[in-house]
Amino acid sequence: MFDLVLAGLSGNAFVAALAVTLFAGFVKGAVGFAMPMILVSAFAVFLPQDLALAGLILPTLVTNLSQAFRQGMAAAVQTARTYRRFLIATVICIAVSAPFADVIPRVAYLLMLGVPITAFAAMQLMGRSLAIKLHHRDRAEWGLGVIGGLYGGVSGIWGPPLLVLLLSTGADKVTMVRAQGVVFLIGAVALLASHLGTGIANPQSLGFSAALCVPALVGLYLGYAVQDRLDQARFRRWTQGLLVITGLNMVRQALFG
Repeated sequence: MFDLVLAGLSGNAFVAALAVTLFAGFVKGAVGFAMPMILVSAFAVFLPQDLALAGLILPTLVTNLSQAFRQGMAAAVQTARTYRRFLIATVICIAVSAPFADVIPRVAYLLMLGVPITAFAAMQLMGRSLAIKLHHRDRAEWGLGVIGGLYGGVSGIWGPPLLVLLLSTGADKVTMVRAQGVVFLIGAVALLASHLGTGIANPQSLGFSAALCVPALVGLYLGYAVQDRLDQARFRRWTQGLLVITGLNMVRQALFG
């Protein structure tokens, strides 16, 4: 059973994966996102690409389940209706791109995601207004959902395009966190279904992924305590700053390994 959970990893690599997941869960609890980005970035150092992708699937699923329904079922359903265009586009495009997860070069998707994320968040931090005009919002939701889904299927990361939408439209803290939970939850279900088909999600890799759910949830609830104390302005700055760090780290990994 232990060999199944480790999925062929050394003990040190498994402990490192647990520690990284605990930290990623804490960050997600504090600001509502970044778990897949932290896991992908860190796992790339000591895990094969397919196992890194499979490993984040179940922790992402269970933490988003908690985040989406933290304010109750009715609030989650209303949020799903509000962002239905983004959701539909994301789910469809995850299914479209997932079969190419082991074909598209890692360097390519890291650069294509990291550069625009860094530029957007840095301009927000510098006070530049990038708000989406209301009469363009529908098109923006469809377009960003397509981008998120295409990246999500190959990398397990589909959060940044949603953050761009939420920051651009001035969503408040509670709405931002709940919207991320709902969208990420539905995306996580789509990702799991897609990679059950590709074979990346298999008994060994899902055993490893299931083991990571415990530190993910512990970190998540520790992060909630921090999130509840953040005011709207500070929460927004934390979100923007974390996006800059995440984007720069993706660019670093693409260029320097």
